[in-house]
Amino acid sequence: MALAWFVVRLLAVTIGFAALHGYAWLRLCRDTTRPGSKWRPIGAVLLGLLAAFGLLARFFAPSGAPMGFQQFVGWPGWIWFGVFMYLFGLLVVTEPLRWLLLRRRKTGEAADSGAATGGASQDGPVRAVEPEEPRRTPAAEQAPAKGPLALARRAVAEPEGTPGGLSRRRVVSRAIGLGASAIAVGTVGHGLYEAYRTPPLKPLTVALPKLDRRYDGYRIAIVGDTHFSMLRGRGYCERVVDRINSADADLIAFVGDLASNEADQIRRETEPLADLAARDGAYFVAGNAEHYVGADAWYDRVAELGMTGLPNTRVELPAFDLAGVNDLIVEQRGLDTETGPDFEAALGDRDPARPVVLLAHQPSAVDRLAGYGVDLQLSGHTHGGQMWPVHYLSRLRSGQLTGLETHHGTQVYVTNGAGTNGPPIRVGADADITVMTLRSA
Repeated sequence: MALAWFVVRLLAVTIGFAALHGYAWLRLCRDTTRPGSKWRPIGAVLLGLLAAFGLLARFFAPSGAPMGFQQFVGWPGWIWFGVFMYLFGLLVVTEPLRWLLLRRRKTGEAADSGAATGGASQDGPVRAVEPEEPRRTPAAEQAPAKGPLALARRAVAEPEGTPGGLSRRRVVSRAIGLGASAIAVGTVGHGLYEAYRTPPLKPLTVALPKLDRRYDGYRIAIVGDTHFSMLRGRGYCERVVDRINSADADLIAFVGDLASNEADQIRRETEPLADLAARDGAYFVAGNAEHYVGADAWYDRVAELGMTGLPNTRVELPAFDLAGVNDLIVEQRGLDTETGPDFEAALGDRDPARPVVLLAHQPSAVDRLAGYGVDLQLSGHTHGGQMWPVHYLSRLRSGQLTGLETHHGTQVYVTNGAGTNGPPIRVGADADITVMTLRSA
């Protein structure tokens, strides 16, 4: 059954991706060149290769495939995925402009044609006007105008068969195609830089009324969605660990999606996590990414690295109770081999006078907290939208995109996360490692 579903998804995504690239070929290659141009087949081959890498990245990076293969298809595939998302979007939104420019030309040609042939009016036929004798001009005036604008006017005005002649359709198509390509590449270039620079520390102060005054100023380093994988290896992990330790926090909280690959696949890449240091330790709950590849193995792996996993359980720290639940994705996707969230096991039968902080990967977990008296929930999952304009879909899906909000009497904080999922690109949603300072009432 699983194999059949994989084949169905593969065929559906392949056909859809091919159709979208076909549209891109029409606008970027066919509409910008003459029939028989060598650039048409070259463009078709190039777009076909990029589409193939994008599909391979979509299905095999990450996966259980050899890491070398994942890196080979992952880098070009996911980066092209990001470029194509913006390129395709720009081509679609400029369709009205394209239509307007071409329609204005057709309207002007129709009016010129009517005036040249002479038409009938209510007062009778129009008398033909004798053509004027061509005016002789000096040789200097007959010389063609120079410069980019003059060349563009000549290209549009001259018949397509003449040297340098271009149809208005090709001029408009080239201008839109080049503009869209430049914007898409520039946007992704900026997004790659934002995605791979070391996440900055983001300070935040939150009031926790039940917190004892002795712990006023308690600091939690909140880290989410690092997604260590074949695209984010040991070097990136080392930089993230160094940045976390520089916060000198009392507690470190990983709120899920620590990695995208299986635990054994990236053991070397995640070894720097053993250097994490905080007075009350580092804690971890699984996100959807861990449940896709085996959350139990990741709980075992973080224990080897000196972190404490909180799979549907809690610990009593001096300042507050710290609880954790497995991710809602187990119930949402029906992952029969994984253990889903158990809020009663994590939050039931506890002293209600003590404050409690809950680690739950998805912010929508707050909808399941009625009656448990949770003071603060720490979440991730949304990546802050990661790539504009995906922000709007992420908010609809998760209810809360980023930052601090209050739902059903519980404060919920959502970090943008320190990594990326899919395209290694961030646009309009900078990565962060949040350093939260708790204040007593």
